[in-house]
Amino acid sequence: MRQNPQRRAALLDAAIEVLAREGSRGLTLRAVDAEAGVPTGTTSNYFANRAQLLVQILHRTRERLVPDPADLAGPLDAKVLLGELLDRMRRERSVHIAMLELRLEATRRPELQSELAGFLGSELEENVAWHLESGLPGDRRGVVLLYLAMLGLMVDDLTAPTLLDAHPVQGLIETMAERLLQSPPPDRP
Repeated sequence: MRQNPQRRAALLDAAIEVLAREGSRGLTLRAVDAEAGVPTGTTSNYFANRAQLLVQILHRTRERLVPDPADLAGPLDAKVLLGELLDRMRRERSVHIAMLELRLEATRRPELQSELAGFLGSELEENVAWHLESGLPGDRRGVVLLYLAMLGLMVDDLTAPTLLDAHPVQGLIETMAERLLQSPPPDRP
């Protein structure tokens, strides 16, 4: 397997675009070659098979979606951070659509489902820990609920953007943060 990191990243970025545009069935090694503008067979020099490519796409999405550390400097506000998350999703639309395709593909491939569950579980735990350690309001359960609520909002924004036209998104984000990041009642862990 070839090890040129820049070429590998370019091939994975091309694969993300193919996956987002054509869906899982359109994702072939040749389609990635064509999208990347490289000679036929190049992708197969970097990825042994389609299954390996799918797993590597998953990990490349994280690299592309990690917020700029400068955005996390200074006083933090959950509502602002959630708005920035939505903005990043809109800028990196293909990456998020590719992630939706990977979730769907995982329903048909147990090995990918296992990889996806581990990946998303780790991401969620890291996000919860960061949120709590950064001093933002809320408890663990509230942060998990906020994750689920934002995921739903983002899926609707990606797949049916006019659905929420009657409900200003920034207002929804503010309400989610206010309601879900409250201090827990004394009797709940």
